[in-house]
Amino acid sequence: MELPDTIRKRLEDFSRNVLFDQSRSQPFTKENDTFFPHDKRVLSSLHLQMSLYFNMWFFPWWWISEIVMLHLKYPALADHYKFILVTVLVVMTVIEALRLYLGYAGNLQEKVPELAGFWLLSILLQLPLILFQLFNEAILIQPLERGVHIVLAIFILTQSLSGFVALRDMVNHTRSQFNLRQFD
Repeated sequence: MELPDTIRKRLEDFSRNVLFDQSRSQPFTKENDTFFPHDKRVLSSLHLQMSLYFNMWFFPWWWISEIVMLHLKYPALADHYKFILVTVLVVMTVIEALRLYLGYAGNLQEKVPELAGFWLLSILLQLPLILFQLFNEAILIQPLERGVHIVLAIFILTQSLSGFVALRDMVNHTRSQFNLRQFD
């Protein structure tokens, strides 16, 4: 399943112009670039891939424990927190599935737009939602919930950091390839 061209183009533009535009601060030279005409380097991040793999196996357990804990504490919650927690659970489930797919596709296939989408979903949506569930005492956090939220938050943080590094390396490599092709 490919991303639509308009979304892919916008993510490419975002990652090129906003996140990693180092062309002003570091001019292209042969000395600071390791590109060769037949460069077959693997740009995928092993750390990111390992974290995505373990997260993929952990996520169903997180979801099951979240459903069980929500069922147990649901009668004791205030009405507005009932609505908020159900909404957060549904939104996090959809975002996590999409985030893991984009992370796998972006990292293994070395696609910048997918990896940028993965990184943006991690930073802008998943991290705030998991931190809300981890630190808001009004939602009657249970010990099992706290444990699985800590593990998921660690996954999201490590994937954000390693995803940033992998994305930066892919963008720099693509930029250097483009610059060298201009000279041919």
